[in-house]
Amino acid sequence: MGLLGAIEAGGTKFVVAVADENYNVVERTAFPTLDGEKTLDQVIAFFDKFENIDAIGIAAFGPIDIVKGSQTYGYVLDTPKRGWSGYDFLGRMKAWRDIPFFWTTDVNGAGWAEFETGAAKDVQNMVYLTVGTGIGAGIVSNGHLLSGYGHPEAGHIFLQKHPEDKYAGHCPFHGDNCLEGLAAGPAIEERWGISAKEIPDEDIAWKIEAYYIAQAALDYTMILRPEKIILGGGVPHRDILFPLIRESFSEQMSDYLEVPDLDDYIVPVANGDNAGILGCFYLAKTLV
Repeated sequence: MGLLGAIEAGGTKFVVAVADENYNVVERTAFPTLDGEKTLDQVIAFFDKFENIDAIGIAAFGPIDIVKGSQTYGYVLDTPKRGWSGYDFLGRMKAWRDIPFFWTTDVNGAGWAEFETGAAKDVQNMVYLTVGTGIGAGIVSNGHLLSGYGHPEAGHIFLQKHPEDKYAGHCPFHGDNCLEGLAAGPAIEERWGISAKEIPDEDIAWKIEAYYIAQAALDYTMILRPEKIILGGGVPHRDILFPLIRESFSEQMSDYLEVPDLDDYIVPVANGDNAGILGCFYLAKTLV
């Protein structure tokens, strides 16, 4: 067997890597995200150094079209990221080299890593939620990534506002109605006027944040009945959040449904910042 390739395509930076069949990394690099053409020029220049790549996993920021047979399959759809709306990402890669590509979202890539070797390795149904600059989810149902007409946009579910929250919301589409507009990193900083890193643990800011994440976890629980909910991204790095989220989840659930012990149900990522690249490798290997 040859090598496996990985492209973690973020809105801020791209990470590209090559590994052997046992996922030992041969080479890895990162660079800032420019427009589509300039960024993929760098991606292709990196992979040009390797002749024996069997398959590449691509986990891209979105929204993207993941529906095979669609006229825009493989495209980045409407996005505020300049030079990417309507860009044929997958088509450019296929034109470069005729090998299999696994095309999915950035959160699906990281979520799949957690499913394979991370916090959800012992279950078949899980939600991986990343809370950072934006909010998105990778959902595994009965051992398969969940998709339908498109990929889930679980960061834009509508929520009830916390009674003490007067913030107008950050989402340009939904204002203060959706999870991303209320709980993503930029919303925290805009609401309180300081960096999230500067907000003390005892500040009400974290109770409000926990309330929104817990409410989202409650909604996913009601609809999907996962065995685990895994939280990643920059915001959950704050240690105070997990006990607050579990407490708020219990209060909002109000004993309606039975769920696993909350210490084992709402948990942090196990693969850390390597989840995205690992997921790309794992998904690429399913193609060979």
